[in-house]
Amino acid sequence: MLVLVLASGSALCASACSGTVGDVNHITGCTKDTDCRAPRVCEGSSCVDPHPASSGHDGHDAMPTTATPPTPPTGSPPFAMYGGDARHSGRRGGPIAAQPPTEQWRLAVGGVVAGSPTIGPDGTIYVASHDGNLYAVAPDGKLRWKFATTDRVWSTPAVAENGTIYIGSDDDHLYAVKPDGTLAWKLRLGACDPKGFGPESSRCDVDGGPTIGPDGTIYVGGDGIHAVWPDGTLRWKVATAEHVASAPALGADGTVYAGCQDDALYAIAPDGTKRWEVRTGGDVDAAPVIGGDGTVYVGSDDKALYAIKDGKILWKTLTGGELRAAAALGADGTLYVGSLDKNLYAIAPTGQVRWRVAAADKIVAAPGIATDGTIVVGSEDEHLYAIAPDGTIRWTVALGGDLDTTAAIARDGTIYVAGDDAQLHALR
Repeated sequence: MLVLVLASGSALCASACSGTVGDVNHITGCTKDTDCRAPRVCEGSSCVDPHPASSGHDGHDAMPTTATPPTPPTGSPPFAMYGGDARHSGRRGGPIAAQPPTEQWRLAVGGVVAGSPTIGPDGTIYVASHDGNLYAVAPDGKLRWKFATTDRVWSTPAVAENGTIYIGSDDDHLYAVKPDGTLAWKLRLGACDPKGFGPESSRCDVDGGPTIGPDGTIYVGGDGIHAVWPDGTLRWKVATAEHVASAPALGADGTVYAGCQDDALYAIAPDGTKRWEVRTGGDVDAAPVIGGDGTVYVGSDDKALYAIKDGKILWKTLTGGELRAAAALGADGTLYVGSLDKNLYAIAPTGQVRWRVAAADKIVAAPGIATDGTIVVGSEDEHLYAIAPDGTIRWTVALGGDLDTTAAIARDGTIYVAGDDAQLHALR
């Protein structure tokens, strides 16, 4: 069951909760918000466009409201996030050296790192840890500050052009952190028991994203797919039957794509209404990737990579294991994706496997593509691999733990990578 949840906190379930919403934008004589189609609300017996009021940025939870200033809030456009951009293309910011790099420095970050490091506009490296902290690190390895949430963090930090950093936490909150490390706002998403155990408690963990849209809207998973205004108020929410651990991706027309543990990939219109869903044969924890022609590529626990367009499956390619992270999209349309069968696959835009390279253990991480076309990917064999576009291994570097994250690459070619050894490494 898919339910559209309004920013005011009420729910609209039309057509016997089938997931479709009737066109009630122009209803008059309304008496309550649920008489209107999201995101409209009832004011003066008419359905009107809402605008959430500012949270005040006072450090308290932002609460959705129905105030109606004339224009919606806009925020700083995106700079860096999971997958490199809102389409999750996997492009990195610099080249890869032909020879194996050497470690320049390392910094302890208190716990396992499951979300990839991100580089901000001023070169600061941001990385979140299972110790519940977001770390800001200078390019020379000095800790600038750390910001504490109240639970583990799995998400990759997303950074806007103005330096605001967004992260999600297992404490069920989305956080906006200022460039100086102080809280701008936080918003609780969902109503799960944060002290409980099991699937119902973890449904609201905010680990699917964040992804920043061109107008500054933040898209993130949890107990559904959420769109949050840049002032910290809820724009819309689409509730799903299971947890959304997939980082949402944005199409050129503003469509939001996200996978869910109910085995589906969802396409959501910019106003929060569902366009379509496609079912796979397993959980969809992998983030979608959007090609230049609008085709969406996504992996599933059914061991297949899917190509989907307009709600129809164009092809699917089977691997020998589950696909847990996004593919990366090469300049020629080749898709690079890791599998729990220990292989990195290169798949043509038509679905044929061009080559595969074996690691010594599972590949959970999403690959990244350097500016020179080299593919970098980590493995649970505790190595970082650099692979040429023809499938030749250029070099490997051994680190001290599993690498389930994507390496960040600075413009000068410095590689920042972190994993189960609870260290942020700088390689050059």
